[in-house]
Amino acid sequence: MIDVSPAQRFIEVIPHAKALGLHLVEIGDGKAVIYMPWDDRFIGDPLTGVIAGGAVSALLDTCCGAAVMSYPGAKSTATLDLRIDYMRTAKPGQRITARAECFHATRSVAFVRATAHDEDTDQPFATAQGAFTMDMMPKPTKTEGAA
Repeated sequence: MIDVSPAQRFIEVIPHAKALGLHLVEIGDGKAVIYMPWDDRFIGDPLTGVIAGGAVSALLDTCCGAAVMSYPGAKSTATLDLRIDYMRTAKPGQRITARAECFHATRSVAFVRATAHDEDTDQPFATAQGAFTMDMMPKPTKTEGAA
């Protein structure tokens, strides 16, 4: 694990993350886990109690961005492209957890995969794959006379 402060600040400054009640669970080395508690304010279908796809999209996008922010040397990010595939509905009343991993990075673009699960951790209900900008911190330069 790495120092969570840059990624934690990333989560805290996003207004929708606060509104959705997103909680950072785990972060480091290009990976992140964030959960969103079930909340009836985010129901998309009142007849079934299923959470709206927009709330799930925001959770997945934020988790992917957090994974990029935890990539060694990353200092900022923005979503370039995000594809989400919904394979089933999340079970009403259950917490939703997103897990994201930055699986490849160039000097300026990070590629991320993510899954979203309700309390059935063996059966994701959605997957995501995206590309994100990634600004890197400058690498320290050797000073003259340094070993």
